Amino acid sequence: MLKFIAMKLGLALLVALTVSFISFSLLYMAGDPAISMAGEGASAEVIAAVRQQYGFDRPLLVQYFDWLMRALSGDFGISYYFKTPVSAMVAERLPVTMTIGALGMGFALCLAIPTGVLAAAFPNTWVDRMALGIAVVGQAIPSFWFGLILIVIFSVNLGLVPASGTRSWTGYILPMIVLGYYATPAIMRLTRAGMLDVLSADYIRTARAKGLHWGSVLFKHALRNAIIPVVSLAAVQLGFMFGGSVVVESIFALHGAGFLAWESISRNDLPTMQALILIFSMFYIGFTLLADILNAWLDPRLRAG
Repeated sequence: MLKFIAMKLGLALLVALTVSFISFSLLYMAGDPAISMAGEGASAEVIAAVRQQYGFDRPLLVQYFDWLMRALSGDFGISYYFKTPVSAMVAERLPVTMTIGALGMGFALCLAIPTGVLAAAFPNTWVDRMALGIAVVGQAIPSFWFGLILIVIFSVNLGLVPASGTRSWTGYILPMIVLGYYATPAIMRLTRAGMLDVLSADYIRTARAKGLHWGSVLFKHALRNAIIPVVSLAAVQLGFMFGGSVVVESIFALHGAGFLAWESISRNDLPTMQALILIFSMFYIGFTLLADILNAWLDPRLRAG
C-alpha cells in the first residue's frame, strides 16, 4: 500500500508541476505583461521601466522558478486591478466556494447513490424509469436556467429562502441544489451500472440463498464493490465544482473564488487568474489522489495495477 501511495504521489507531483508551468505561462499567452500593466497608450520608455521593475526582462525559466517559489510560500503577487495581494483576496473568498462545493457534492451523493441502488434493485420498473428521468433532466437543463427557476419559485413566490448572499446558512441551500444536481446524473448512472453488474455475481446469489436481508445485501455487500468507480467520479466532479462554480456564484451573488475568477478574466487581472487556476488545479489533483488511495483501500487488487 505504501508503494502504491508513493507512486501515486510522485505522479501527482509531476502533474502539479506541469500545471504550475501552464499557469505561469498565462502571463505571456495573453500578450506582453508589461504592456498590459502600463496600458496600451504607454510610451516605450514607460513599458521598459515596467518590464524592468517587475522583472519581465529576465529569462523565462528564472521568472518561472521565482514565481513558483513565491507561490509555494503563499505569495501570488499583487492584483493588477484591485491593487491588493492576490493571496489575501483568495483566502477571503475561497471558503465560500469550498462550502458550496462540499454541500453540492453531499447533496449529489445523497440523491444519486440511493437512487442508483434502487434503480438497479428494481430494473425496468417505475423506480428505474424515475431514476433515469432524474438523470436525463439533470443533464439536460443548464445550471443558470435551473438556478433562476429556483429563485423565482422558492425566493420570489414562496419566500422560503434568500435569493442571494450568505448572510445566513439558508443562502447556501439553492446554490447547493443547483451545483449538486449538475453532478447527480453521472454519479447515479454509474452507481446503477455498477450495482447491476455486482448483483449478478455469484457471491450475491449466495448471500441471498443464505437468507440475508435484501437491504443488507444491497448496501453492505453489493454497494461496497459497486462504489469503487463512483469514488473516482465523485472526486473528479468535486474538482469540477470548485473550478466551475463561476455560473452558480454569479447567479446567486456569492462572492467566492469562482466569482473572483470571472472578475479577473473580465478585467485581464493575470496574477489573480494564475493563482486561481493553480489553486483549483491543486484541488483537482488532490481529490483525484485521495480517490485513488481510497479505491486501493477498498479493493486491494488495484494496488497491483
